[in-house]
Amino acid sequence: MSKQKQSNQIHVVLGLGSSGISAAKLLKSEGKNVLVLENNSNEKLINISNRLKSEGINVILLGEPLQINNFTPWIESICSITVSPGIDWEHIALQELRRKNINIQGEVELAWERLKHIPTIGITGTNGKTTVTNMLNHVLKLNNLITDMGGNIGKALSKIALESMKNNYQELNWLILELSSYQIESSPKVEPSIGIWTTFTPDHLERHNDIETYFKIKRSLLEKSSIRIYNSDDQYLSRKRKELPKGIWVGTNQQSSYAQYPKFWIDQKGYIFEDQKRLFHSSILKIPGQHNLQNLLLVTAAAREIGVDHSSIARSISSFQSIPHRLEYLGKVRNLSFYNDSKATNFDSSLTGLKSIPNPIILVAGGIQKKGDYLPWMKQIKQSTNGIVLFGLSANKLKEALLMSSYPGEIIVKQNLEEATIASIDIARKTNSKSILLSPACASFDQYQNYEERGNHFKRLVKQYGEIK
Repeated sequence: MSKQKQSNQIHVVLGLGSSGISAAKLLKSEGKNVLVLENNSNEKLINISNRLKSEGINVILLGEPLQINNFTPWIESICSITVSPGIDWEHIALQELRRKNINIQGEVELAWERLKHIPTIGITGTNGKTTVTNMLNHVLKLNNLITDMGGNIGKALSKIALESMKNNYQELNWLILELSSYQIESSPKVEPSIGIWTTFTPDHLERHNDIETYFKIKRSLLEKSSIRIYNSDDQYLSRKRKELPKGIWVGTNQQSSYAQYPKFWIDQKGYIFEDQKRLFHSSILKIPGQHNLQNLLLVTAAAREIGVDHSSIARSISSFQSIPHRLEYLGKVRNLSFYNDSKATNFDSSLTGLKSIPNPIILVAGGIQKKGDYLPWMKQIKQSTNGIVLFGLSANKLKEALLMSSYPGEIIVKQNLEEATIASIDIARKTNSKSILLSPACASFDQYQNYEERGNHFKRLVKQYGEIK
C-alpha cells in the first residue's frame, strides 16, 4: 500500500458520547485520520465538536438520523468504522457498509485490541453487574492489585487504552469491565480471562427484538471466557444450565431446584462457604438486599480464582459502600428514609429495590417504559407500598396498568421529578410510610441525559424538600 493511499485513509467514529470521544482520541493518538459523525446537533455537541476539531479531529454534526448517504463523500477512503454502544449494531446503514467489506467494530473491541495482553474480567447480566464490577474492583485494589475499571460504567475502554499508552503501558494486573449487551454484540473478539453472569431477565427488547437473541448475546461473552462464574439463584440461568459452557456456580442456598450444590453458597446462619470450607459471615456486607448477597458470592468466587485469600476478601468487603444510584441511602428525617435507585431502569431491577428496603414505601417511578413483563413488579408494589407517584412520558400508561391490577394505594401522576418528589413526601407523611424510593423502572431519556443525571437531581430535591442536610 502506498504512503499516499495510507495517508488518505479515514477512520470513522460514530457517536459523540464518551465512548465516541475516547475512540476518536485513541485513533488520533496513533496518527490516524479521524472523522466523527454524530446524528444529533445541540449546543453541548457543538462545544465538544469544536474542542475535538482543535485537536485535529474532524467532526460532522448531521442533525438528522444516520443513513448510508452520510458516508458517500468518503466511501472510497474509509478503512474502518468504530461504533458507539448507543447505535444499533444492525442499523441499515451499517449493513450496507458491511456489504462493501468495510471493517466495522464496537468501541470496546477497538480498545480491547490494544489491551488484550492484560488479564480481564468481563461482567455482564441484566441487573447486578454494576455492583459486582465496583465491589470486585474494591476488593482487588485493597489487596494491592493494580486495576482499572470501565466499559459500561466509569471510563470508556478507549480512554483506559489511551491512558495506558501515555503511561508507557504501565502494567495493570487486572482490567475489570462491565459489558452491556450492546457492547458484547459489537465486540465479538473480546475474550475475558474471567466471565461473570449476574442475572438474566427481559431487557433491551426494543433493540434485540426477542429474549433468545438477548440471551445469545450475553452467552457469547461467557463462551469466550476462560473461567466462567454464574448465579444459580437466577431462575432463567439455572434453567438454561445445560446450554451454558461449564463454570463455577454460586447461590445463596447450598441446593436449589434449579442448580444443585453451587461451589460458593450461604448456610442458614449466614456463613459463606467454598464447597465445604467456611470462609466468613455474610453480615460483613453493609448494603441491603438478598440480591447483594448474590453479588457478594460472585465477587468472592472471582477473587478466590484470582488468588485472594478469604480473610483478605472479608476485610475488603467490610468497607464497601453502596454505589451511587443503586439503592443509595440518602438519609432519614423523622423516621422517613430516602433511597436513590435511579439505576433501576427496568421492572425487574425496580422490583429488587422494593424488596430490599424498609416498607411501607412510597415509590417514585416513571420515564420511558421498556418492553417486559410488569406484572411481578406490580405485585411487589401491592405488597411493599402505600402509594406511588408517577412522572415522565410513560406515567399515564403505568397508572392505567396499576388501576387494572386493582392497586389499593394512592396513585398520583406528575409532570416531572421535582413535582413527584414533593408529592411523595406529602403522601409518606400522611400514611406514616417508612421510606421514599426513587426506583423508576424506566429509562431516563425523556427528561434526562442518563440515569445518573436523574439520580443526582433527586438527591438535590431530597435535600431541598426533605430537610436532609
